[in-house]
Amino acid sequence: MKEFLKRKNIVISAKRYGIDALGAMAQGLFASLLIGTILNTLGTQLGIPVLSACGGYASAMSGPAMAIAIGYALQAPPLVLFSLATVGYAANALGSTTLSGGSGAGGPLAVLFIAVIAAECGKAVSKETKVDILVTPLVTILIGVGLAALIAPALGTAASSVGSVIMWATDLQPFLMGIVVSVVIGMALTLPISSAAICAALGLTGLAGGAAVAGCCAQMIGFAVMSFKENKWGGLVSQGIGTSMLQMGNIVKNPRIWIPPIITSAITGPIATCIFHLQMNDPASAVASGMGTCGLVGQIGVYAGWVADVAAGTKAAITAMDWIGLILISFVLPAVLTPLIAMPFRKAGWIKDGDMKLQ
Repeated sequence: MKEFLKRKNIVISAKRYGIDALGAMAQGLFASLLIGTILNTLGTQLGIPVLSACGGYASAMSGPAMAIAIGYALQAPPLVLFSLATVGYAANALGSTTLSGGSGAGGPLAVLFIAVIAAECGKAVSKETKVDILVTPLVTILIGVGLAALIAPALGTAASSVGSVIMWATDLQPFLMGIVVSVVIGMALTLPISSAAICAALGLTGLAGGAAVAGCCAQMIGFAVMSFKENKWGGLVSQGIGTSMLQMGNIVKNPRIWIPPIITSAITGPIATCIFHLQMNDPASAVASGMGTCGLVGQIGVYAGWVADVAAGTKAAITAMDWIGLILISFVLPAVLTPLIAMPFRKAGWIKDGDMKLQ
């Protein structure tokens, strides 16, 4: 069995499924649902129908995009990879419902579990018969769609329940949960896993989504400014609108460099929830809650929520205070607080010059 799995490149490990597949799923979400949301927002605000149409098509393909991305991360052969489009569509559609038939948030979570299983089963039979062009797609699609029918609604129910509990707790205790959500999601963004995929799988919106945005921004802008001496403008851009994950190698060498951004996220999280009431109110932008300042996706998601609220009549208008809160939480506070918090660490010798140098 070990030789068979090795020959088929089936690696059963936490890294392969929890890091590689999860990270790829986030990229699939970004290239479909997230880009679709951005295009739709731009099209609506600028009065360009073709952008809104493109956004609608992109968002509709989020399931296939996630599944194909997962298959790519698992190094699936072509026939398996192409067949995962159907699997992703079915898993996302069925995972977006609950066992009671209501609307759920478990589409991405269902795609992750089901696409992994379908891809590995497809890889197992790939090129094992003389009619591979029939057998491999049949096995991949039948197993994937069958699993989607069996477990996707349950996953949708579970994801919605967990996400609802987090959002309910944040509404009930915005200070405490603002800290917890901001710190946890912010750390997930810097770790080699996907904070965006986690937020999407749980459908993390509302105040909890705002706290998640705060935590991610604290990590990205915090590391970018704190390491400016070592990395200059290139590091500022690559971390500030790219990802703080670039510092993961340095964190392994000296974990203390991670403390200032974490403390910053613990400060900005409750400020976002208690003072500015920062929310991610567009359900389609739950993935943006875990993106921070990456391509300014988090900020665009918040803005899309404002627009949706105004259109629904639950918000009178987008105010100056909204913009002030978004700019402070996303950019100003992380840029100011993180270096200040790092100063005593530098004086104590816990953080030294070169500790955050990007290779």
